[in-house]
Amino acid sequence: MVHGHSAVNTPTALFWEQTLPGSRMPDAIADLVRKGIDHSPLVEHHTAAISPRSSLSACALFDSTCSSQMVAETGIFFPMAQLRPGSTMTLSFPAEAEPAAILPHDVAEKAPFSNLDDVLSTFNIPSGSDEAARVRDTLTSCEAPPLAGVVKSCSTSLESTVQAATQMLGISTTNNHGVMAAAAPEIPRTGLPRQPYVVQAVTQLASDRYVSCHVMPFPYAVYLCHTTEKEPYGGFKVWLRGVGDEGPEVSLLAFCHMDTSRWNPAHPAFEVLHTRPGGSPVCHFTTYGSLAFVRKASTRA
Repeated sequence: MVHGHSAVNTPTALFWEQTLPGSRMPDAIADLVRKGIDHSPLVEHHTAAISPRSSLSACALFDSTCSSQMVAETGIFFPMAQLRPGSTMTLSFPAEAEPAAILPHDVAEKAPFSNLDDVLSTFNIPSGSDEAARVRDTLTSCEAPPLAGVVKSCSTSLESTVQAATQMLGISTTNNHGVMAAAAPEIPRTGLPRQPYVVQAVTQLASDRYVSCHVMPFPYAVYLCHTTEKEPYGGFKVWLRGVGDEGPEVSLLAFCHMDTSRWNPAHPAFEVLHTRPGGSPVCHFTTYGSLAFVRKASTRA
C-alpha cells in the first residue's frame, strides 16, 4: 500500500499513487485529505486551523519575520553542528488540535482564495480579528515576489502542490515516474513536549534538488512551496528520542542552508542562533502537515 489508510480510494490518493509510485502518502497528509472530505471547512468552520501556532511552519520561510520568542521556545532552528548522533537539543512542537484540512482538487478550484473579503465572508471570520490578520498575511506572502534566486508557488490542493513541485524540480509532468519522491516529518498531532531530545541517527536525503512545502495559516490547507536555484543546502531525516526512561521517539525532516546571505536580516533564526545573513549555516525542522519533494540524485529530467 503506497498511501495512508484514511485516504484510500479517494481521487487525491489515486493521483498520488499514479504520480509518485512507491512513495507512500504520509499518514498526516492522508488524514488531512480525508478530513477535507468528511469535515469540509466550507461546512464546518475550524478557526483553530488559523491559530497562532499554525504560523510555526511559515517561520521557516527565508523572508519570515515571525516571533523570535516562539522560534526559540520550539527549537525549530538549530546550528548544523547539532546534526549528528549523540547531540542533544531542546524541542517543543505545539499540539495540532484542528489542523487545516486538505480540500479535494475540484473543491479547491472553486473555493475562495485570492480575495481577502471573499475568504472572510465564506468562512465567517470577523474582519478585525486575529484570524483575519493571519489570513491576510498568508495572502500577502503568496502574492509577494520571491527573494532573488528563489522560486516559490502557493497551492490550494495536494494535486496542485505536487504539480508545482514537479515543475520546480524541472521534471517532466508526463514522465516523472521514479524521478521524484515525497517525504514528511512523522510528528504526532499531540505535538512534542518541551524537553531535551537526543539525536539517534541522521540520514541525508538522496537528492540533488529539494522543494519544501509549508502549510500556511488559512481556513483550509494552503501550501507555500519554495526552492532555490543555486543555493547549496541539504535535506536530512533525523531520528530523535526524548531524554528519560519513556522519552518520546520521533523522526523529523531537517534542511540546512549553507548560504543565508539573501535572507531577511530580521529573520528570527539569526537572533536565536546568534548569527547573521551570510554567516554560519542555518538548519531547521519542518512541522506537522508539511511536505518535501526531492529529485533523486541519480536521475535527470
